[in-house]
Amino acid sequence: MASTPLSSAGGNTALTPLPSNERLFGWRDHAALWLSLGVGLLVMQIGAYLVPALGTQAALAAIVCGSILGAGLLAWTAKIGCNSGLSSAGLMHATYGSSFARLPVLLNIVQLIGWTTFELVVMRDGTMAIARQSGSFSGSIWPVMTTLLWGAVLLALLSGSMVTLVRKFIGRYGLPLVMASLLWLSWQFLGKASVQGITDLWHRAGDGSMSTLSALDLVIAMPVSWLPLVADFARHGRDGNSALRGTWLGYAVANIWCYALGLLVALTTPGSDLVAALLLAQGGLLALGLILIEEVDNAYGDLYSGSVAGHSLKPGWSIRRWGMALAVLCTALALVLPMHSLEPFLLMLSSVFVPLYGVILARLAGQENVVSLMRKRRVNTSAVAIWLLGVACYHLCAQLAPAWGAALPTLVLTFMLAWSTRKLLNSSEISAAV
Repeated sequence: MASTPLSSAGGNTALTPLPSNERLFGWRDHAALWLSLGVGLLVMQIGAYLVPALGTQAALAAIVCGSILGAGLLAWTAKIGCNSGLSSAGLMHATYGSSFARLPVLLNIVQLIGWTTFELVVMRDGTMAIARQSGSFSGSIWPVMTTLLWGAVLLALLSGSMVTLVRKFIGRYGLPLVMASLLWLSWQFLGKASVQGITDLWHRAGDGSMSTLSALDLVIAMPVSWLPLVADFARHGRDGNSALRGTWLGYAVANIWCYALGLLVALTTPGSDLVAALLLAQGGLLALGLILIEEVDNAYGDLYSGSVAGHSLKPGWSIRRWGMALAVLCTALALVLPMHSLEPFLLMLSSVFVPLYGVILARLAGQENVVSLMRKRRVNTSAVAIWLLGVACYHLCAQLAPAWGAALPTLVLTFMLAWSTRKLLNSSEISAAV
């Protein structure tokens, strides 16, 4: 970030299209970034939640379908962000109006603070689990010191360039090591499944406490949580089609793999804590350590996007300054907040951002000049109304028909309404011009 000229400029760079000379990402960079961001212990833990509520086959079907659909939404948004050169905040301004957009931008910052705090807690707990294998580090001071250590790592990363981090570190070094760790862990737990009987595990039935569509909602919740971030990275791409292909491929592979690995761990080691089960695997200590290091880029991605969103609200603060301030805040929150109620948090975020992006995709897809829409209206009343209707629809579906899920009905409703009213708005504007 520090090496990006616009980042230190006086203008609001978050609401300005990125110039072509700063767009360096090809499809491999997009794929490496989103494969890396898609890997994490949090994803594995959600995969473990799916059993014994669902049978093995139903859980795997939800994982594959939800991952492909969720990654597709990410990729579509990436294409719009890349073609326009706008950040996520810019897309919200273009859709909801220059004044009202501040509300979803602020909500995005809040959710990014929550996610970063989650990541810090996961990194701390995982580090302490590894350290305590030696029988020491039992004092109450060590979790505090570990949290501060990971917070300091994030501060150090935020002082550098995001583009350099993605192209030179993640793509060349970080990702190959993490892929090797996932391969090793997958091999170890497939070996346990073979000993226990793969056929029996494959045909294991669920207890019926979760429907397949509800599980699909839970799987989609993870990629949906990245929707408000994707344009902040995709705008650095050279063309929209490569951003779409790379983002879709990278995130879908990572999400399917990590969800499925969490499912496999839960099937072969029922009743065990995920981190403990990974540590007990042969070579699990090293593999878990590498995955924990990989969690850093997830937290970094949250903070980077949060700093771009913050800069859009208060451009007097540079992106770097926003990032540093948010890192300190999240580190402090990780020290004091209980952050283990993951499923409700994920579903609450989906209720806000599924309809938000249903409207954004319908209104901006195929638009030739998205930038011109940013200051066309202060409040786009129809877009706001559809978004609020979508939030209500999500919660009503969850309460009245939980077996049918909430994400997909809400996404379809908001997209259809926003698309149909977009056509009506375009027609009325043409009539007014005539």
